Amino acid sequence: MLYQAFDVQSDIARQTRQWGSLLHDVAAPWLRTPWHHNAKWWSAGARMMMRAGLTFVRPAYGINTVTVGNREVPVVEEPVLATPFGTLLRFRKDIDTAQPKLLLLAPLSGHFATLLRGTVRTLLPDHDVYITDWHNARDVPLSEGRFGFDDYVDHVVRFMEAIGEGAHLMAVCQPAVQALAAAAVMAHTKNPAQPRSMTLMAGPVDCRISPTSVNQLATSKPIEWFEDNLIATVSGRHKGAGRRVYPGFMQVTAFMAMNAKRHQDAHANLFWHYVEEDTEKARAVETFYDEYFAVLDLAAEFYLETVKTVFQDYTLARNELTYRGERIDMGAIRRTALMTVEGERDDICAVGQTMAAHDLCSSLPPHMKSHHLQAGVGHYGVFSGRKWESQTYPLVRNFVAAHA
Repeated sequence: MLYQAFDVQSDIARQTRQWGSLLHDVAAPWLRTPWHHNAKWWSAGARMMMRAGLTFVRPAYGINTVTVGNREVPVVEEPVLATPFGTLLRFRKDIDTAQPKLLLLAPLSGHFATLLRGTVRTLLPDHDVYITDWHNARDVPLSEGRFGFDDYVDHVVRFMEAIGEGAHLMAVCQPAVQALAAAAVMAHTKNPAQPRSMTLMAGPVDCRISPTSVNQLATSKPIEWFEDNLIATVSGRHKGAGRRVYPGFMQVTAFMAMNAKRHQDAHANLFWHYVEEDTEKARAVETFYDEYFAVLDLAAEFYLETVKTVFQDYTLARNELTYRGERIDMGAIRRTALMTVEGERDDICAVGQTMAAHDLCSSLPPHMKSHHLQAGVGHYGVFSGRKWESQTYPLVRNFVAAHA
């Protein structure tokens, strides 16, 4: 009944938005009268009502142009390969100079790949960028089958093959594990499309190191508890009716609970920005939460297998990871250079957890390994924001170029 209950809540939120829109329209004429002070409060409250609820629709990337060298060039989103669960999306630029091809692996953790919009924008001037544009599991018909941990790895391999030889791989957060797995699988099979380099950013390679609250939650309950309490069945009003999923609204709720006061303060500030007609500050808050409240559901098997494999059994950390029933040795990775990036204040993926990949990739010589600890940033600061753009990214760019 969990999903049906959320559908009811979504209906109420939609009605709240409609009432908010109506009240805002009523208040608008009064903003130009002597009673405009009271009307501002009315209008601000109405605008807050208009933002009620979550959305399951993928936001736009909104990257229409990028500066390459000294000129502005158009950017076109080009689907290269699509499966029921995800699309390999290229941000094609009309330029003459060949650039390193780079596949950006987006996490499957309750948000759309558009959460990495800023990462893509930073990468684009110097790289031919592709991204794993994951689909919402609640919109995938049950007839399309399952999507588990190994299926994610399959997608990475297929996407790398579609991009072609000589490409590079970058994984943000959770898919650092699948990136390592895919690189090892491709190394085992001597796949010519195995990546030239692999950059892992704030990923849970070894969660035994300095466990965070996220890691502790994963080990506090048996996997059966997660299945019984966090998995829901998609209701009949959606295309994926009958599919078992880990709902995106539960993940976002969990994320918000970690920093509840910060989110409460942000919305209180947004109200006052509306009252004070501070458009710039209001728009900054709106932009963040437009993305943050756009959520997607994860296939139940992917979520449960990830929790069990990565956060409970530490299979990768022990170099005992299996793929399609066969053990894959990270030591097989010999042609893919490795860079890891961590954030000093990361409270989701602690310092040391990603760097553990260097010990696993034991066959790589020192000149094919690099590590960067970014001072003064939390989890999101590893791959977005000013320090990512000015301090971390130049190192990543040089690393990719050095192995191109």
